[in-house]
Amino acid sequence: MRLRSRLHAWAMVWTRPRDPETLPARLHPRRIYVLPTRFGLFYALLLLTMLLGALNYNNNPALLLGLMLTGAGLASLVAAQMQLSGLELVAADAEPVAAGTPLSVRLHARAAPGRVRRGVRLDDDGAFAAAPGVLNLDRGTGEAQLLLPTVQRGWFELPKLRLSTTRPLGLARAWAYVWPESPLLVYPAPEAQGPPLPAGHGDRVQARVNPSGDDVHHLRGYRPGDARRAIAWKPSARRDTLLVREYEQPIGAEIVLDWRAIAGIAHEARISRLARWIDEAEREGRRYQLRLPGHAPLGPDRGAQHRHACLRALALLPHG
Repeated sequence: MRLRSRLHAWAMVWTRPRDPETLPARLHPRRIYVLPTRFGLFYALLLLTMLLGALNYNNNPALLLGLMLTGAGLASLVAAQMQLSGLELVAADAEPVAAGTPLSVRLHARAAPGRVRRGVRLDDDGAFAAAPGVLNLDRGTGEAQLLLPTVQRGWFELPKLRLSTTRPLGLARAWAYVWPESPLLVYPAPEAQGPPLPAGHGDRVQARVNPSGDDVHHLRGYRPGDARRAIAWKPSARRDTLLVREYEQPIGAEIVLDWRAIAGIAHEARISRLARWIDEAEREGRRYQLRLPGHAPLGPDRGAQHRHACLRALALLPHG
């Protein structure tokens, strides 16, 4: 085991990319390395025993069978390399997630049609001990997913990724490394608990349904558990069914999320609080503006694109 570990470490010096590479990247035969698996070593030992026995007893049929099986084993080495040869890694992407949430990285690949490529495994070579993904290229294109843990906000640099296969017979393992130069964005983790959103302002006023509001918004049918004080008795008598008042709470059309307005807490805590307020404003359908030091104000606006722009600006703020 110690000798095997030393050989593996020595091989990694020559097989791993030394610097990140831009995609697309093509796997040429000189980047692919092939070694027998444990089953392949047992197979070779079994063939050696068979051939020695056949020579010792001058058994020509056994010798012929041993030579045929040896040829099949050698052909499997070439076939394993051909599973990876010519693969082109096109892109690596992932939807941004909050720090602390696993990042689902998708690796897109394509290959020339005419050759079936199945069972190609994708893993991080033990960098994060992530579960491997499977890349199938039955139609010439495909993708594999890899869940990588995240710790902090900002750019997430992909580790060296390993593509490997033991097809078609499991006698040999072919592998190649790729190190994509594709940093992925990780949002800041939102604050778990904190103060509510700041008060809104502006000329436009929206309204949301709120049981503790002041103005009646509409009437609806009674549901079990509704408070008796909310029942509209006169309209209920006219329609011969119980109706309940729904109230509305006026809110400001726009809110300002200002970095300077929450002074007094730690740098990262400010970022987490603003990230939480952004998510709350989106859930409530509020228009909001984000003001950060050294940045032009973002918004006021709402929607997925505006949320991404604000969280991206928070994620890329310098660490305090």
